[in-house]
Amino acid sequence: MNTKILLLIMLCLGLHHVKSQTIMEIVENSADHNVLEIALNTAGLADELEGTGPLTLFAPTDAAFAALPAGTVEALLQDPQGALTQILLYHAVGANALSGSLTNGQFITTLNGKSVSVKINADGVFINQARVTVTDVLADNGVVHVIDAVMLPPATVVDVLLNSPVHTTLVAAASAAGLVAPLQGAGPFTVFAPTDAAFAALPAGTVEALLQDPQGALTQILLYHAVGDTAFSSSLTNGQFITTLNGKSVSVKINADGVFINQAKVSVANVIADNGVVHVIDAVMLPPATVVDVLLNSPVHTTLVAAASAAGLVAPLQGAGPFTVFAPTDAAFAALPAGTVEALLQDPQGALTQILLYHAVGANALSGSLSNGQFITTLNGKDVVVTINNEGVFINNVKVLVTDLLADNGVVHVIDGILMPPTRTENILETIEVKLFPNPVITDLTVEIDSDEEVTAELLDLMGRTLKKMMVKNTVTIPIDQAPGTYLLKINSEGTKELIQRVVKI
Repeated sequence: MNTKILLLIMLCLGLHHVKSQTIMEIVENSADHNVLEIALNTAGLADELEGTGPLTLFAPTDAAFAALPAGTVEALLQDPQGALTQILLYHAVGANALSGSLTNGQFITTLNGKSVSVKINADGVFINQARVTVTDVLADNGVVHVIDAVMLPPATVVDVLLNSPVHTTLVAAASAAGLVAPLQGAGPFTVFAPTDAAFAALPAGTVEALLQDPQGALTQILLYHAVGDTAFSSSLTNGQFITTLNGKSVSVKINADGVFINQAKVSVANVIADNGVVHVIDAVMLPPATVVDVLLNSPVHTTLVAAASAAGLVAPLQGAGPFTVFAPTDAAFAALPAGTVEALLQDPQGALTQILLYHAVGANALSGSLSNGQFITTLNGKDVVVTINNEGVFINNVKVLVTDLLADNGVVHVIDGILMPPTRTENILETIEVKLFPNPVITDLTVEIDSDEEVTAELLDLMGRTLKKMMVKNTVTIPIDQAPGTYLLKINSEGTKELIQRVVKI
């Protein structure tokens, strides 16, 4: 009986001894972690692994260190506060990461600040490319998992993707498009990285078709997921637009459901590399084909989209273009007098349509082409005026918040107010009859003016730029040698009155 009691006491003491071990003590007591012990002591990290925790250590074996290129360990030990410390911190996590809590595709931020990825398959559990050979060696201040390789912190965003088990399609696509080497450059880069599941959700055959033409649409789609700057999650704001390496912009939406880039949800943020950051997203984003796509992707243009839909303008703005849209935000509509939007929506083919057309131009009006005092004729037929000063760019008196959101068929500029078409007509030549023929015109346009008064005729493009200018009395023939398209003929009388008519060159 006494013997049994003695054995029980010894067992309890033994269990207590095991439980009281710190992570550092587990390393010290292991016959397979001598190099790791030396490295931790040399780097001055032993005390941290003796601390209260909780901590997780992915512990490479001596064999793992021996598999590194000859001289690597010795070189690292020569500079213990440099690369050695960063590599060791990359093997430690400031939390308990028990094997039962790990999931395939998971990213875990290490004490280095960069993340490791978890892969779980029939071959076992892997941290990055290192296999876990022993799991859940419990310590009083955390847990140790033994791994069979030394993990190096990701130098580039490509390294992050290569280490991830859920980005094999993205890596294959980037390789086919020749984008791996550029993304291994100095950066900085931000990559919005669709998972394999996101690619699998595309219509059947899409990925295969894209890979058949890697320098075409595939490259443009991939560039639309990359930014030539570092965009950490903390710097993102709702309604923000970010220009991608494709040249077109993505929008940011932040709400109670999470963070979205266009319509793709960010499932993992801030996977850091030396040359940038990766955010994992759950959908493949397609570059906007039309100005409507830009607005549909925006979280701050829901009212404008609803209004354009009610007015039947969505389909026309999805046409070949080119178009420029001055796009008022939801806040701009909300600032109108109470009931205004509702009243306009009750008569969508009336004032609403005219107001919306006054926000659209039948030409590309990129910010670089705008000049102070410029007049631009809208699809409403009336002009807006551009003001550029120290306070910014204004269309009429409305400030441009975001410029040059590109689509295949045009460009969108975000504005902070509603543009109201002018209603006064004092400057219209109501007493002079003007005839234009033939219209559409092939080569020469005949202008007949029912007046003996000499007037000025100007041929303008839809950006309001003067292409031809001449004095006209009675009848004149104007050679229209411009490219096919829509133009405006402006007739001025005494410099105070004007008449504008549309001319179509075929």
